[in-house]
Amino acid sequence: MSEVKSYIDSHQQRFLDELLEFLRIPSVSADSKFKQDVLRGADFLERSLNQAGVDQVEICPTPGHPIVYAEKIVSEEKPTVLVYGHYDVQPADPYELWDSPPFEPVIKDQRIYARGSCDDKGQMYMHIKALEILNQQGELPCNIKFILEGEEEVGSANLENFVRENAARLSCDVILISDTAIISNDTPSITVGLRGLSYVEVEVSGPNRDLHSGVYGGAVANPINVLCKMISSLIDERGRITIPGFYDKVQELTEQERAKLAEAPFDLAQYKKTIGINDIQGEEGYTTLERTGIRPTLDVNGIWGGYTGEGAKTVLPAKANAKISMRLVPNQDDEEIVKQFTKHFLSLAPESVNVKVTPHHGGKPAVTPTNSTAYQAASKAYEEAWQKMPIPTRDGGSIPIVALFSEVLKVNTVLMGFGLDSDAIHSPNESYGIFNYLKGIETIVLFHHQFAALSK
Repeated sequence: MSEVKSYIDSHQQRFLDELLEFLRIPSVSADSKFKQDVLRGADFLERSLNQAGVDQVEICPTPGHPIVYAEKIVSEEKPTVLVYGHYDVQPADPYELWDSPPFEPVIKDQRIYARGSCDDKGQMYMHIKALEILNQQGELPCNIKFILEGEEEVGSANLENFVRENAARLSCDVILISDTAIISNDTPSITVGLRGLSYVEVEVSGPNRDLHSGVYGGAVANPINVLCKMISSLIDERGRITIPGFYDKVQELTEQERAKLAEAPFDLAQYKKTIGINDIQGEEGYTTLERTGIRPTLDVNGIWGGYTGEGAKTVLPAKANAKISMRLVPNQDDEEIVKQFTKHFLSLAPESVNVKVTPHHGGKPAVTPTNSTAYQAASKAYEEAWQKMPIPTRDGGSIPIVALFSEVLKVNTVLMGFGLDSDAIHSPNESYGIFNYLKGIETIVLFHHQFAALSK
């Protein structure tokens, strides 16, 4: 496929310029002040898809942010690939921790620094450029459909209804998603497992107003103290989550499966150095890769209460809050886990405070087969592009749509990600390598040819 590389080389600057333009749009779905910018993101995709050569593209309104649907149908005799991605991004806060403004992308050391550069604008936009190349080559080897949403970072609240109502329109032979990572630029990999998610917000309230900590301290329960004690009891000294029933449905891997997972190269010293920690921790009896890929977790994502401004203010706060996420593994149900969490958390509260648990978004875990035609096509595409066989891996993140696609559309998903764990997604200074962006485009083009050939 030297002609593919040649096309990418000759159009590299334009491919980069288009992505940079996309990244300048602050399409933050979680913050209402960016609502118009999310709409601008949808408009940008409509133009880009038309320029790439789709037959039709439509911006589909939802009660929240719109879904962009497009298709290029060449023949009923050819297999159909449905590309899923999202054009919304995480909030960039705290802005002061960015080395450059998050929505003013810069290229430094062959990396693109901007919010959304890897998650998921850069990875999703590769598919639009791959379509452009396939169109330049002549008749496409596959029919291609796109479903690009603007609410993934806030739980895809309206995507399920859209998929169920448009199941016939979305019919396909495989779902293709690039929203995951590879092991390294020297070792490609294909994600075959994703964890699910349960996300809640908790509030512990005490007195009817903030009190003077000298006058009332020691006699009135401090909601922050109580909340911290309650949270600390959720994980025991072995790293196990203490919620009754939490592990009842956890799918345990066989020794053979664990051995296969251990084949992925992993440098613990480099892992600690990269993120600036002195040591690791987690559930006893499991490796770092197992803790982040095949085991469930519970983490506090944010906690606040009382006075946090400059200087000192001696208050006993009226309430304290925290956001808590739980990553789930196969057979765990996100709604059931929320119920278990709520019941247990309320039981931890002393009578001196009131507790409220508010569920947010969630999603089910998913495992994709490695013996499918689509997986084999992806493996061959990586091997041709990277000159190395990809390793199947489990990813600690969540893409709830994978389980929904499997249920509604009855087809497998292939997770062809090209990011790196060091890309700092969801963090300040998110970045995406130019190598990964361009190599991803090349590999996706090869996937379509391989999938068409293997589907005959």
